[in-house]
Amino acid sequence: MKGEPRQRAERAAAPRGERSPVSALRSQRLRKYGFVGGFLVVPVTLYLVFVISPYIQAFQLSLTSWNGYQASPTYIGFENFTRLLGDSVFWSAVRNHGVLLLVLPLVTIAIALVFAFLLNVGGGSRGAGMTGVVGSTFYKIVFFAPQVLAVAIVGVLWRAIYRPDESGVINGVLIGLGLEPVGWMTEPSLALWSLIAVMVWQAVGFYVVLFSAGMAAIPKDYFEAASLDGAGRVRLFFSITLPLLWDTIQVGWVYLGIAAFDGFALVTVLTMDAGGPDNATSVLPVEIFKNAFNYSKVGYASAMGVALFFLTITFAVLTLRVSRREKVEL
Repeated sequence: MKGEPRQRAERAAAPRGERSPVSALRSQRLRKYGFVGGFLVVPVTLYLVFVISPYIQAFQLSLTSWNGYQASPTYIGFENFTRLLGDSVFWSAVRNHGVLLLVLPLVTIAIALVFAFLLNVGGGSRGAGMTGVVGSTFYKIVFFAPQVLAVAIVGVLWRAIYRPDESGVINGVLIGLGLEPVGWMTEPSLALWSLIAVMVWQAVGFYVVLFSAGMAAIPKDYFEAASLDGAGRVRLFFSITLPLLWDTIQVGWVYLGIAAFDGFALVTVLTMDAGGPDNATSVLPVEIFKNAFNYSKVGYASAMGVALFFLTITFAVLTLRVSRREKVEL
């Protein structure tokens, strides 16, 4: 081969006991990649065993009629997916996910952006630079407080707030004012919107802190220069804050979209019969749990899980592609 004479010449030119430059380079690369690979073996193995392997098993089980107890599942092909197309409960859950996907990210990000802007720039120019409103540090702690609560605690808390009689916090006030109580979680037309309100309340604090960190990285000179040119708070928000915070908003939108495909804990604790009334608050994770553990239809539940997997992946990919734009350099 062509490379062999050159390698022999390099070995002959090299002093005895010393390796050629090519061999030294190969040895250096081997040590480098071996060192890195040694650290990657354990986490990659754990990821394959606990993440990739369950996905593969779910795809396999979705093609069977396994009930969770049979020694050998019965292969039925795509029959489970055919049943999904005619399942009204499945489509109710998908419709609810669609509403969550449209409302939850939009409302949460809008509220979080306004609060974060007020906490970082809303106080205007004071002394050496732009500041937030008075007590902004305290408000950040208050906004973030729901995020540290367990989801089950949030569900129990809001279940007490939403009670349909005078013992409920909201209805107690309404009855005290002489008004009729409202069935926040018992009326099919209100249940989903009441659930979304709780999800927004719980999530908004995290994104206030996230967007505040992003705004803190924006040079204050930009806001000061725009203020000197006569820009008000609204112009500062739309002309400076949003463009320079776009990457952070994009990440938040993806996270909230994925959260819109979950909702298992809140729906289980807060709603009637875990998805009621009349499947008004049903979501796919709850239906997967019911079919797998209540109805012993593991194969059918796995088919729902596969559908949920592709819905989530499709949303994430489409969101990243649609919202992609040129990066604004600071």
